[in-house]
Amino acid sequence: MGGMARTPSPTQRAFAKALRQARRSRGLTQEDFTGVSGRTYVSALERGLKSPTFDKIAALAGTLDVHPLSLLTLAYLNARRGETVESLWSRIRREVASLSEDAA
Repeated sequence: MGGMARTPSPTQRAFAKALRQARRSRGLTQEDFTGVSGRTYVSALERGLKSPTFDKIAALAGTLDVHPLSLLTLAYLNARRGETVESLWSRIRREVASLSEDAA
């Protein structure tokens, strides 16, 4: 197999940390995600070695009993030191409103 190990991107590291934080805060083990995917895949996500698809994020969030945006918000807060939930959601509200107006 060999080959060079790929370094996780900052985004992958932030999502990895968010998933691990959320899983631990819910008192879940990696094995608790077997309905979503195997423990090996969850482990790879938590180490930043893989990037989940949109459907996988939704499934992971379902196992965690949180909205997928909660998991992604936690990831982006991990990636941007000093940003608050309030400032991030304020930005998202403005952008979604603008995008919704543009589509009308």
